[in-house]
Amino acid sequence: MKPLECSTKQAAWSKAHGTGLDLLPGVILHGVRYEQSMEIFENLQASSRLEADELDAYSRVVRDVTDSLGPAVISIGTSSGRGGGSGVILGSHEGTTTAVTNSHVVRGLRRAQTQGQGATKGDGLKATLVDGTTVDAEVLGDDPASDLGVVRFATPPEGNLTVAPLGEAQNLVVGQLVVAIGSPLGFQRTVTAGVVSALGRSIRSQGEGGRRGRLIENVIQTDAAINPGNSGGPLSDASGRVVGINTAIIGGAQGIGFAVPVSAAFRRVVFALVTEGRVRRAFLGVGVVTRAAQDGSGGAGAQVESVSPNSPAARAGLRPGDLIVGFGDDTIRSTDDLLNRLDGPAIGQDVTLRVMRGGRELALTTRPQEQPTE
Repeated sequence: MKPLECSTKQAAWSKAHGTGLDLLPGVILHGVRYEQSMEIFENLQASSRLEADELDAYSRVVRDVTDSLGPAVISIGTSSGRGGGSGVILGSHEGTTTAVTNSHVVRGLRRAQTQGQGATKGDGLKATLVDGTTVDAEVLGDDPASDLGVVRFATPPEGNLTVAPLGEAQNLVVGQLVVAIGSPLGFQRTVTAGVVSALGRSIRSQGEGGRRGRLIENVIQTDAAINPGNSGGPLSDASGRVVGINTAIIGGAQGIGFAVPVSAAFRRVVFALVTEGRVRRAFLGVGVVTRAAQDGSGGAGAQVESVSPNSPAARAGLRPGDLIVGFGDDTIRSTDDLLNRLDGPAIGQDVTLRVMRGGRELALTTRPQEQPTE
């Protein structure tokens, strides 16, 4: 084969970079005269000598969080390969590792198992670690009202697992940098970054059977990209501390995601799930909706729509149409106000309900009982 002509410099570059062309000066190849295209060769050659630039401060923070927190993030799915969401390791002791995720993640996977959608009936859950190791996992407990769940799995013999440090969401400020890590759409250990867009948001948890769940208070809103599969993964501050558990996005909206805050309520729920497998809540036995008072006062309360037979509410004398405006010393202005008072400490304790009936305020004494398990 006759050598192609080019400059000496071009020939040297071609040989050094393995183009496979034997070039001599003056050739025209593919309609381009090489002595007139030295700029292209020099640009290509210069790019091969570039060294990595020093990262800017923002990138260093995201990289450091990824390096420190990423190994603590797991993917949760079924043994048939169906993905469900993410989780983050909070503890490892004596061969057992515990991770927190979302209630809707574990319930969705169990529902798929039961219905045989993408998983064989009887399939257990699987946790996939950062190194690709997959292990059997069990659900210790979950709480739809807070959208939190806890899973446990045997620590791999060769595993040196990372435990994620917890932060405190009440220390966050709007505009603060946050990093989300998870497995959106099955892509493991995906990292996105953004800011705290708002604090103190409220979102509705997912109730069973399509029912409206409880209101989750003080939720973190962020513009860090959160996609299906991110649920249950950590939202971290710039120090690599988990300040939230990614939980929801608004369909059709971009840059609007939410995370359950790491707070005193979060710690109580996780502790209860680890130690008891459930969260105890009080039960009155009423169906209520938020209604304005009919006395022209401008007030509002939780109006009773239905009363379950033999329930604490029935024994107290509550009737459909009653408007609950007080629970003990607390004012009730909505259904959520009432639900927020029905926590564990209220079980078995006498409490006075202030009720508007026929334009008069009544005081009825009730003793909430423990909410039946679903």
